[in-house]
Amino acid sequence: MVPSPLNFTHTVTERFLRYVVIDTQSDAASATCPSTEKQKDLGTLLASELQAMGIRDAHLDAYGYVYATIPANTDKKVPVICFCSHMDTSPDCSGKDVKPQIIRNYRGGDIVLPGDRSQIIRAAEHPALADQIGNDIVTTDGTTLLGADNKAGVAEIMDAAHFLINNPQIKHGTIKILFTPDEEIGRGVDKADLKKLGADFAYTMDGETAGNIEDETFSADGATVTIEGVSTHPGYAKGKMEHAIKIAAAIVDRLPKDTCSPETTEGKQGFLHPIAISGALEKATLSFIVRDFTDEGLKEKEVLLEDIIKEVMKDFPRSTYRLEIRQQYRNMKQVIDAHPAIMENAIEAIRRAGLKPVKTSIRGGTDGSRLSFMGLPCPNIFAGEHAFHSRLEWVSVQDMEKAVQTIVHLVMIWEERA
Repeated sequence: MVPSPLNFTHTVTERFLRYVVIDTQSDAASATCPSTEKQKDLGTLLASELQAMGIRDAHLDAYGYVYATIPANTDKKVPVICFCSHMDTSPDCSGKDVKPQIIRNYRGGDIVLPGDRSQIIRAAEHPALADQIGNDIVTTDGTTLLGADNKAGVAEIMDAAHFLINNPQIKHGTIKILFTPDEEIGRGVDKADLKKLGADFAYTMDGETAGNIEDETFSADGATVTIEGVSTHPGYAKGKMEHAIKIAAAIVDRLPKDTCSPETTEGKQGFLHPIAISGALEKATLSFIVRDFTDEGLKEKEVLLEDIIKEVMKDFPRSTYRLEIRQQYRNMKQVIDAHPAIMENAIEAIRRAGLKPVKTSIRGGTDGSRLSFMGLPCPNIFAGEHAFHSRLEWVSVQDMEKAVQTIVHLVMIWEERA
């Protein structure tokens, strides 16, 4: 059954512009939760706005998470559905003093950002712009990131909540809202209280192109290589010194040149990626991230890394190494495939919003990756964000509005099919 069209009046753009000017950058070097107290500035505002809508249990907890419940308004027994987005922005690019601008009725071509005219969103490098002719595009002024990752998702969930509360004729089950800190540094659900949340299934609103839905992520490990070299006075070092930094450099040099790296892979191809090197003559440390869509692929890359290390170490017989592998997250498809209605309902909601559903894979992870393995199956729906983690980040008003409509249709479909 396809219902008659809904009369949407959107507040998503105003909300988005209000949220992006709040600096919520997370910090991997911090051990606290949230990693930066300023993330709570947005959390406090969101909880207050939800309360003002009439959502009585909306609150910000001590760890920087926002929880809220829209009660069911149907007699049917409907699974409890959660919508989740993260409030932090990436440490890769400044999120302080964001100055958003709206380009009305985009007519094509490059977009020169006014705060730093060397920053240009080139149509040739951003093919998704071709789908935005006639739409309104939000960018930064070129001096910071925008924060559409993931304040677009936050604004969309907030707008959908506002619409549902003001349109009680739309029948739905219990809806849970969860806004998380620290997703960008891999700690987005470390302190999430799933018992308090009380959801059966969830959706993150944190994807890119309008119409896309993602049920698959990388599986991810971290690897640390610690090299213990041999130190001696450099003036008398012949035949004695074994330099830990040089050993580490030799390991990096022997990594595959034409494959197995982020810059040489795409699609379903994984990689082995050095992200940090530190040390001195006697001791050095190499840090890697390992990514693949299968656990077997992860293992192959970790074996490759150790084989490279062992080969290098043959030239340094008095030095030693230690390789430590840490699991980070796993491909959420392993969990989501056991609950086909989650994807079926979302695909139908995207269709009812007037878009062509496209099922894709994420070359990365989301809060949904870990939530799925914590017992809350959680695919990822588009939020419309593009060129995230950069000063060229942009999102279109119309794509955000379509995401709101998708959320509303989705809760209706869960109720219809209950």
